[in-house]
Parts: sequence; structure tokens; C-alpha cells
Amino acid sequence: MAELKTQRNKASVAAFIVGVADEGRRADCRALASLMEKATGEKPAMWGDSIVGFGAYHYVYASGREGDWFLCGFAPRKQDLTLYIMSGFERYGDLMSRLGRHKTGKSCLYLKRLADVDQEVLAQLVAASVAHLRRGRGCKD
Repeated sequence: MAELKTQRNKASVAAFIVGVADEGRRADCRALASLMEKATGEKPAMWGDSIVGFGAYHYVYASGREGDWFLCGFAPRKQDLTLYIMSGFERYGDLMSRLGRHKTGKSCLYLKRLADVDQEVLAQLVAASVAHLRRGRGCKD
């Protein structure tokens, strides 16, 4: 079975954030790092070249594939800020309806900028997702 390319590494999160070209996006990254650190109680770590992740959990799929992944994280992409809400969004309808302007994928929350959403609701969403993973999946870290 192929190993995941995106692995936790020792690269500097601070240097990565400083390297974000747009000052507004850089400020959003700093705010997200603070929000996610508070929600998880974990320090940030680089995962691959461009994802800042917090904590980790071990997963095992029915197929037998397994691995370790971060509890939550973010990446400043060209078009959007991508937030990784690993438990998905189905169980968080009320929070999602109050969040503000966003798009979603399976476990990705896409924001143009942090000011487009209610940051208190975002903090609740991140905390609820992390709690779900810690209850249901068993954490590793």
C-alpha cells in the first residue's frame, strides 16, 4: 500500500506563515493558528509543504487502509483559505447555517477571508469536530 505523501514534518510553521505573500492572508493564517491551537490544545505542525495541522488521530478504513492525520488544519491556497474539518459537516447544520459566507467539500471548508465568517461560530465548529474525532476515533499524539 502506498504511503501518504502528506506527512507531519519538522518544518517551521512560523516561517511558513511569514512566507505567505498577501498580508491579509498572512493575518488570517495567524488568527486561524490561534483559533485551532485553542480548540485542540495542540501546537501547530507542518504537514507536507503547505498544510498547518493540529494534533493527530489514527484512522482505519473498512478496506484496511490506515494512517495518521491531523485533527484540524488549514492551508492558504491561491483562491481560498482551506480549513480541514475532518469530521465533515453533516452533523453541524446549525453551526453551518450561522457561519457566514463559505463553501464546503467533503471535509474542506473554503473561505475567501476570515472576515467573511463569524469567528465564534467557526471556533465552535472546530471544537465540535475535534471532540467528535477524539470520542469516536481514538487519538494519537
